[in-house]
Amino acid sequence: MSGHHHNHGDVEAGDRRVLWAIVVNLVLTIAQIVGGIVSGSLSLIADAIHNLSDAMALVIAFGARRIARRPADRTMTWGYGRAEAVAALINYTTLIVIGIYLVYEGVLRLIEPQPVGGWIVVIVAGIALVVDTVTALLTYALSKNSMNIRAAFLHNVADALGSIGVIIAGTLIILFDWRIIDPIVTLMIAAYILWQSFREIGGSIRLLMMGAPENLDLDELLAAMKSVEGVRDIHHVHVWAVTEAANALEAHVVTTGRPDEEVRNEIRMKLSERFDVAHASLQFESADAACTDAPTIGHGEHQARDQA
Repeated sequence: MSGHHHNHGDVEAGDRRVLWAIVVNLVLTIAQIVGGIVSGSLSLIADAIHNLSDAMALVIAFGARRIARRPADRTMTWGYGRAEAVAALINYTTLIVIGIYLVYEGVLRLIEPQPVGGWIVVIVAGIALVVDTVTALLTYALSKNSMNIRAAFLHNVADALGSIGVIIAGTLIILFDWRIIDPIVTLMIAAYILWQSFREIGGSIRLLMMGAPENLDLDELLAAMKSVEGVRDIHHVHVWAVTEAANALEAHVVTTGRPDEEVRNEIRMKLSERFDVAHASLQFESADAACTDAPTIGHGEHQARDQA
C-alpha cells in the first residue's frame, strides 16, 4: 500500500520553501518591470508580467496548501483537500490569459518594432534567470506530489526559459540591432506558456469533475473485485479521486455463498493495497434480489433522464 503521510516538520519546511519563493519572485518582478520600462523591452516586461503571475501563483498555492490540511467538518465532509485542485485550475487559467495577451502584444510589435536597450535587458534577464532557477529548486520536490505546487513550479520553469530567450534577444540587439527579435522571443515565451498550461490544466479539471484517477486501470480494478471469493457480479461502480493522494469508490456487489463482512473486508483490502482507494462504500445484494439490467459503470441512461 502506498503511503501519503508526511510529518509535521516536513510540512512546515515545505511551507517555508514556498514563502521564500514568493519573496524572491516579488523582488525580481519589481526589478524586471523597472528594467523593461527604462530599456523599452517588451520581452523583458512580458517576462516580468509572467514572473508576477509566478508570485501570485505561489501565494495561491501557499494558501491552498494550508487550507487543504483542514480536517473534515459539517460543511466539507470530505475535508478541504481539493482546495489544491482549485488553486491549480486558477493558476493554469491565469497562465492561459497571460499567454494570449503576450501573443497580442508580440504581434503588434512585429508589425511596428520599437527601440530596445540591449544591455539593460541582458543584465536584468540574467538576474531573473538566477532567481527563477532558485525558485524552481525551492519548489521542485514539492511539485512531484502536488498539482497545486506543480502549477506554480511550471510558472517558474517557463520564466527561466523565458529569461534565457530574453538574454539571447538582448545580445542579438546589441550585436546586430535586430529589434525584430524582441517580439519574436515574446511570442516564443507565450507559445511555451500556452502549451504547458493546456497540457496540465486537464488534471485539475478531471479531479474537480470527480473523474476516475488518471493512473487507475478500471478494468484491472473490476477484475480484482470480481476475483474475491463470494462475488458473483458488480455493478453501479463509481470511482473518483477525492484528492491526488486518495481515491474513493462505491459499488453494488452481488454475493453468494459467503458472509458479506468477509467479502467486504477482502475487497477493501485489495482496493486499498493495489489502487489507493482510501474509502470504499459497498452495497451488497443477494443473487435473487440484485438490480436487473444494471450497468457496470455508473447508473445508466435512466439516471440522466431522471435528472433532466
